[in-house]
Amino acid sequence: MSFRPVEEQLATILRGTDKVEPLDELRKKLERGRPLRVKLGIDPTGFDVHLGHTVVLRKLRQFQDLGHQVVLIIGTATAAVGDPSGRDESRKSLTPEQIEKNAGTYLAQISRVIDVTRAEVVRNGDWFNRFDFAQMLRLLGHMTMQRMLERDDFAKRVKAEKPIYLHECLYPLMQGHDSVEVRADVELGGTEQLFNLMAGRDLQRAAGQEPQVAFTLPILRSWTRNEETGEYQKMGKSLGNYVGVGEPAKEQFGKTMRIPDPLMREWFTLLTDRPADEIERIVGGHPNEAKKTLAGDIVRFYHGPEVAAEVLADWKKQFCGGGKQDPDHIDEVRVGAGELPAVDLLVQAGLCRSKNEARQKITEGAFNYGPDRTKVTDVKATVAVTDGLVIRLGRKILRVRVP
Repeated sequence: MSFRPVEEQLATILRGTDKVEPLDELRKKLERGRPLRVKLGIDPTGFDVHLGHTVVLRKLRQFQDLGHQVVLIIGTATAAVGDPSGRDESRKSLTPEQIEKNAGTYLAQISRVIDVTRAEVVRNGDWFNRFDFAQMLRLLGHMTMQRMLERDDFAKRVKAEKPIYLHECLYPLMQGHDSVEVRADVELGGTEQLFNLMAGRDLQRAAGQEPQVAFTLPILRSWTRNEETGEYQKMGKSLGNYVGVGEPAKEQFGKTMRIPDPLMREWFTLLTDRPADEIERIVGGHPNEAKKTLAGDIVRFYHGPEVAAEVLADWKKQFCGGGKQDPDHIDEVRVGAGELPAVDLLVQAGLCRSKNEARQKITEGAFNYGPDRTKVTDVKATVAVTDGLVIRLGRKILRVRVP
């Protein structure tokens, strides 16, 4: 198999990276002209793969497109331990049933970014479930407690007098042993993963293998801010500031439009394939137009060009040029017909999670309905629910269907 020149490959795979340890070894590996074994480990700890995860997945796809072999490790064993990287407290362990259920969902979502059919997909439980006590002792003997406590997250916990459980110390060694098992040439991870990736290099040397290159990618930041520092926070499920790869196109577009102006260059670089000079031109223009371009790129990647065009047209109709027109494509919800308290309507339609939230939104004047956009501000008001009635809460809009 013929590969693109090394410098061309480097220009592609170094875009948007944080660290490559060491870069000269990556160059030497590429110069050999054989497919590299590029490893990524993912612990199935939840159900939604979001755009933050895709920063690393997109880099994996770039390696794949250049002709290298992707090795995807589903952490069925490491998920039971919980990765302490970047955490100031221990992560709750998952049951084997939860891990297996999540693993299937993760693969389906990951396949939206990389070609899973061309990847080696393995579960690290396949080897760790066979480990006996002697093997585990040998693995533990490859790292000292002094070095383990050099980890930034553990050092912070010691200073804050928060517990560090012994099973958490297994994690970097288990992740490193994965690299030995699959003979990885390169391992990808987020910036907080560098310690684990370097542990893999040490274990490969001990096993007589050529050590992998540790390749870290930036953590994608989102629209929420830390109350104390004011810094934008990383995208995550716990903060509710994420855009899921499996979400409807309209949700993906609308959430992306919330991204603060200072983060747009970062998002374009990490989440699109646009050239750097084109990104600078787009970001240098009107911020709202740049966000629409970014949102369109994201929806196009996950839902296709036709859907992206429809969502953009609906957005412009609803929010641009006065913003008083309903979009052409409105999601529908089934609600019973007749006079219904406005509070109950919002909850039954799924626009609010509770009656208390519905009352608050009504008091704020965020709810209106019908062709005349009748605004409801009285929490005791009722609404005549008929088939086809359009209800609106802020930027959310639904068409009611009755039995």
